[in-house]
Amino acid sequence: MAAAPKPRVVLLDIEGTVCPISFVKDVLFPYALTALDATLAAEWSTPAFAPYIAAFPPEHAATPSALAAHVRDLMARDVKIAYLKSLQGYLWETGYAAGALKAPLFPDVAPRIAAWTSADEPVTVMIYSSGSVAAQKLLFAHTDGDPADLRPLLADYFDTVNAGPKQERASYERIAAAHPEFPRLDEWLFLSDNVAEVRAAKEAGMQAVVVDRLGNAEVGQEDRRVHMVVTSFDQL
Repeated sequence: MAAAPKPRVVLLDIEGTVCPISFVKDVLFPYALTALDATLAAEWSTPAFAPYIAAFPPEHAATPSALAAHVRDLMARDVKIAYLKSLQGYLWETGYAAGALKAPLFPDVAPRIAAWTSADEPVTVMIYSSGSVAAQKLLFAHTDGDPADLRPLLADYFDTVNAGPKQERASYERIAAAHPEFPRLDEWLFLSDNVAEVRAAKEAGMQAVVVDRLGNAEVGQEDRRVHMVVTSFDQL
């Protein structure tokens, strides 16, 4: 069997891949819930907040209390839906700007992204996460890495709105099609903690690797037999 070509694009998941799952579950989500009521009280009637209200189903957007109850229900059930992700990004923006939020990257992440993008044959780095593109950009603008703002090193961002569900093959095909300068899917490398996502990327023709970080769900023996598993980007 021929060796896989050297990747020209690295496509990165976020949660459990570049930063701990606990940051999202234990920091970002509670912050959004804490900020929600004050934000609704202060901004419900403002033009800037109107698009966020309009994105919600009408039955949940009639009053601030109805919207807040719906948000809490969705977050309790960990429902990944675009209008919730968009509102969460808006709520987090204030926290990042105030310095209350900072993304704790795994130690290998920022150096490896910098190395990929500055190599003699640079590798293009992009992001694909279930969080909104706006939330992704906020996270990478405020990290504990060096540099702290990694956005200048990232070429593009994809979420479930502009790409599709992460466990579907067509989403990865759609991402690749958005960059015709990289026409060979086998020159794309997707990194994720989620085995189902890795499988979908492979079905689309990409190379894909499972990232096994501290705090992630255990990777089973059968999955380890089928997929390459790494604990650090430095192993790639």
